[in-house]
Amino acid sequence: MPRFIPLNYQQNSMVIINYLDQLQPGTFEYAIHHLIDEKLDLSVFYPKYQNDATGRPAYDPSALLKIILFAYSKGITSSREIEWCCDTNVIFKALSCDSVPHFTTIAGFVSGRKKEVESVFEQVLLICHTQGLLGNELFAIDGCKMSSNASKEWSGTFKELEEKRDKLKRQIRYQMDQHEKLDKCESVDEVRKQRTAQTIDTLNKAHDKINAFLKEADAAPRMGTGKRPQEVKSNITDNESAKMTTSKGTIQGYNGVAAVDKKHQVIVDAQVFGSGQEHHTLQPVLESIRARFKRLAISDDILKAQTIITADTGFANEANNEYLHDNDINAYIPDNQFRSRGPKFNEQKKKYGKRHQDNKVNKVALIPANEFNFDPINMTCVCPMGEAMWESWRRSEASGGTRICFEGKIRACRGCEKKHQCLRNPASPDKPKGHGRLVSFLIDDKPRPPNYTDWMKLRVDSPKGKQIYSHRMSVVEPVFGNIGTNKNLKRFSLRGKAKVQGQWYLFCLIHNIEKLKNYGQLAA
Repeated sequence: MPRFIPLNYQQNSMVIINYLDQLQPGTFEYAIHHLIDEKLDLSVFYPKYQNDATGRPAYDPSALLKIILFAYSKGITSSREIEWCCDTNVIFKALSCDSVPHFTTIAGFVSGRKKEVESVFEQVLLICHTQGLLGNELFAIDGCKMSSNASKEWSGTFKELEEKRDKLKRQIRYQMDQHEKLDKCESVDEVRKQRTAQTIDTLNKAHDKINAFLKEADAAPRMGTGKRPQEVKSNITDNESAKMTTSKGTIQGYNGVAAVDKKHQVIVDAQVFGSGQEHHTLQPVLESIRARFKRLAISDDILKAQTIITADTGFANEANNEYLHDNDINAYIPDNQFRSRGPKFNEQKKKYGKRHQDNKVNKVALIPANEFNFDPINMTCVCPMGEAMWESWRRSEASGGTRICFEGKIRACRGCEKKHQCLRNPASPDKPKGHGRLVSFLIDDKPRPPNYTDWMKLRVDSPKGKQIYSHRMSVVEPVFGNIGTNKNLKRFSLRGKAKVQGQWYLFCLIHNIEKLKNYGQLAA
């Protein structure tokens, strides 16, 4: 039989640990400890503590900030898990100096210190500037949509929420009738009766939750942004968050927008917005950058210093371009037709295909609109089979001109031999409410003067503009990759814009401190 080293779990052992020795230079935990103890001024946290003469001593905000930043760097955002780490992990013990804050203390510190954490963010940014990590040559702006602590199932317009409340009323009434029938039946066991009672209680809570939200004194539908704002979906749990469509599906959350410096990818501004659209976020972000750099005495007006601003097409519209032009901001923000105007992108599309290809088998390409006989003078249209079409609608385009749409007569399309090449759904004309083929044409009926979008097109389409804009993705996208993938910070654990804003600052602080560790004086 093999022999093994004997194990005696009853033996006693005394291990002497020097906590400072656990924080080795060159590690992220050492960078956090050195910055907070030697470089940062945390007196901004002190006014909220009112225990100078009475009350028990509080946990030092420096220790709380250290353990929270280190936990976030490991993808740990749960306050209960952070408390457990302080009790079991030697690095957490070293950072907290062997104190174990209760999870409610940690949660309160994260959710209630937005202004204080913003001050720490600015101090770290100033250290990055003094150590030469900011180039102030180019700022790239982009957004990262993350889920929040709210369910999208509780979202809807006021009309949809009222319909959901009425549906719950009907379900409660039905379950009450079933419960009365079970009470009268002696052969039914108590477990089934309790289950029905629990269902009624759950439905009542859901009904009361929706009803209380709709009857609040300040309850009003949320309106979107734009020239003709429409109602957007409210959320009962966190009405400042929004329902957003992402590449991974629909989420209920916030859009974390960051402005990143090109030199070492340091984040210079971080804000959250409860909207999936990004065009209305550009001006607040730029004004925040301007105010922050002036407050830190880095530049009186960083935007007037001809620092280049780049952002993707989600930030482009006429109002933003007018703002950039009137404020003399050196920005390059393309419109959504930017790629279609570039011959290189057309060649790329031919070589690699469309970005979102339809995986349907044996899909037939539709007959294009240019094969239809459109007469812009008489405003008539004839399909390739010689059948006259009728005008379905017309509207004015924001870019200028009028778009007019023609629809094939349903009787003609129903028996047409080319309907399998002309209709996306060849069976649609056979349906009671089916439609024939739709084609639209753009008519430049009135010459219009150049607008601010045309001004931005000229800038972006120039050789210099294309060269500058090519840097945008390599500057800002790795930042979100580091935060979301490397640090596993993929969702907000709080509710309310103010609390989520503080957590977004913490996420971005992790990234900036890591840059100081890798490229600043701590790396020497």
